[in-house]
Parts: sequence; C-alpha cells; structure tokens
Amino acid sequence: MVNTQYQTINFSSVLNQTQPDNLADKQQLLKLPKIDILCPLRQWLDSIEIQNRKSAKAIAKLIPAQCPFERNIVLFGRKIAQIPPLCKLNPFYEQLVGLRFRALCYLVDRCGEDIQSYC
Repeated sequence: MVNTQYQTINFSSVLNQTQPDNLADKQQLLKLPKIDILCPLRQWLDSIEIQNRKSAKAIAKLIPAQCPFERNIVLFGRKIAQIPPLCKLNPFYEQLVGLRFRALCYLVDRCGEDIQSYC
C-alpha cells in the first residue's frame, strides 16, 4: 500500500489478480491428471474367478506365501546384513495376494482340501 497526496493505492489487489488466494487453489492449479496405465491389468487380476481344483492348486503353488527375496546374510555364524522384503514394490502385490487367497478359499470351501501344504 502506498499513500500519495491524492489517494491510497493498494498494490496487493492489483498484483494478485491472477494468483489464487489460498494454498488449496494453488495446489489445484499445479495438479496434473493421473493416468494409471496398470489399472486394467489390476482389474483383470481382481476379476479372475477360480472355477476348478486344478487351477486353484496351480495358483496356490505359483504365488508364494512369503516374499522370496527377503534374506539374511550370515557370515561366520553372524548376521551381517538383511535384504528387506521387496514384494511390496510390485505394483500387482495386492491383486496377487488376493488371487492366492481366493484360490486357497476355493480349495477349502468347495473341495474340502487341507491347505497346510500351501502355507
């Protein structure tokens, strides 16, 4: 704001006409549209229905119960390093775990099998 002999000029209203007033408006201007190219494949994995015993057994054997990448590195009987589980980095982790769960449920509910060997 500048005071002159004749009138007061408020520069903030002149300078900020094109800029948003609050943080939410600024973030809205910077937001880019999200495109999830993996979404159709995720939906396809979620929509798979288990229909027979053979496919349920194959799915339960193919998808591991625990992350196969997690390791402890032992040297001379001492643990010197640990490789953390990397499965959660997989973009289809949730869908694959759900598919395995549906296969195991099918084996128990419909086929009456014991699934101890798959765990």
